[in-house]
Amino acid sequence: MVIDRTPTRRLLLLTALAALLGFAGGGAAWVLVHLIALITNAALFHRLATEETPFTELEVGWPVFVAAVVGALLISLLARWAPVIRGHGIPEAMEAILTKQSRIAPRTAVAKPVSAAIAIGTGAPFGAEGPIIVTGGAIGSLMGQVVRITPSERKILLAAGAAAGMSATFGAPLAAVVLAIELLLFEFSVRAFVPLVVATAIAGGMHSALFGDGPLFDVPPHDFAGLDVLPAFVLLGVACGVLAIVVSRGLFLVEDLYRRLPVSDFWHPAIGAFGFATVGLFVPRALGVGYDAIGDVLASRLAVGTVAALAAGKLVAWWLALGSGTSGGTLAPILLISASFGTVVGSGLNEVLPGTDIALGAFAIVAMAATFGAATQATFTAMVFVFELTRDYDVVLPLMLATVIADLVYSAVNQDSLMTEKLRRRGLLIGRHYGVDPFTSVRVRDIMSTRVECLPATATVADARAHFAAHGHGAYPILDEGRVVGIVTRGDLLRLDGGGDDPLLDHSSTTVVTVAPDARAQTALRIMLDETIEHVPVVEGDLLVGICTRTDLLKVRRRQADLERPQPGLAASAGRRLLRRSRA
Repeated sequence: MVIDRTPTRRLLLLTALAALLGFAGGGAAWVLVHLIALITNAALFHRLATEETPFTELEVGWPVFVAAVVGALLISLLARWAPVIRGHGIPEAMEAILTKQSRIAPRTAVAKPVSAAIAIGTGAPFGAEGPIIVTGGAIGSLMGQVVRITPSERKILLAAGAAAGMSATFGAPLAAVVLAIELLLFEFSVRAFVPLVVATAIAGGMHSALFGDGPLFDVPPHDFAGLDVLPAFVLLGVACGVLAIVVSRGLFLVEDLYRRLPVSDFWHPAIGAFGFATVGLFVPRALGVGYDAIGDVLASRLAVGTVAALAAGKLVAWWLALGSGTSGGTLAPILLISASFGTVVGSGLNEVLPGTDIALGAFAIVAMAATFGAATQATFTAMVFVFELTRDYDVVLPLMLATVIADLVYSAVNQDSLMTEKLRRRGLLIGRHYGVDPFTSVRVRDIMSTRVECLPATATVADARAHFAAHGHGAYPILDEGRVVGIVTRGDLLRLDGGGDDPLLDHSSTTVVTVAPDARAQTALRIMLDETIEHVPVVEGDLLVGICTRTDLLKVRRRQADLERPQPGLAASAGRRLLRRSRA
């Protein structure tokens, strides 16, 4: 039986489990944030504390190199126990959903946050977003493996756990919901949306209770006009699309160079650690999470030259670190790189464009959303996320415009995003669109064959053989005064040896699975799959009104394909009518 709508009791169960994931995500976020601060203070500042220390106080010397390399080796050892911790983790979560029935090993819930805390705490230029998403997802997957639920429901719990972790860490529940929909769920339904919202709402409340209220980044108030300044943000969107291409392709290139090294991948994180520590010699604030640096860029507290050096240093350090296969994230580095880039580009646009005097912080905010959205191909997530991080409503309009323009630029050149390139190398192709399943919106009566070849209940085996020989179908219903009393297939007759005078019903299937004409095409499809049959009689009351076959089900896809074919517009139709009149 096909369930077109999730029963209330199942939806309540998923919602209750999602509520627990909201609390678990808050706890995991608190542990991860404080663990990162503890390791950072111990490894880089040589003191025991769980308060964040600004990297303006960091003096990069040989102790930083030692800490970075030792941390990388510890991560390589952890990766032998839990290989999934390598990278930023979101592609691995997507792969688990698509190929492993949303099963993530329980050890991931421990290994990922620990490895990420070690990496970031020893200077790696990452943020906490990727690790907390994977950690929350692993908790959700584990819950879905303990409770008796379907793989599709386990996927919902995985996505709810991941979103809860993100909501609790950044206080961005709306963005967490959108990210789960764009990157993890691969469906948009009530049964997925309700638990997702419940988990992120509770996790957002946990963020307020554990970390306080207010945006993650404080943005100074600034004036923003309207249409007259949008051209500047159009140009910024194009520039951010190009930056996103450079960011992603540069990372893919560095990953490829690491794969070509004549050493085991066990040593790659250590090589990357030495590389980003070297960058830190010249740009110390390129190391670590960089939230304080992002705040300084948004508030325009740094000179444009310093901001440009910070962007370049962070980009190179991030390439070297993440490309090595260590445990890290993508969001915080891209935010710092793009905010700095937006400041530099905005400064130039203010000089070049006539009458333009836009606050550099506005350019920085817009660039964050545009670059992150284009590079990850999660455009809506980027818009909502940056808005929630800053609560700056004044830049929403240019932010939306620049983000979609950057997405267009990126999509014109790149097929893969930062989230899907690794999956494509593993043979998984990820689409970007979500639509209504046509099998759930088409009725059986719209696709069934109404002219049905049948055999009477009085027919013999010989009659049936003659009928199969004269016609090309693979099965025929057997009728008694219009009622279906059996069905015979070509395989039934091929298994018979002789018996031509035997009644056909003695050698046919008399327990016939049927479908109603008002049922959805999905119901007929599920019956064929569950019963391993190719023909389903369609009955209304007791009478046969048609038959649904595999060929009929293909009509659903054909209708969907027809909707993608261009149709002549009114102008073309009018032109053809005028041409016919002129010829007449």
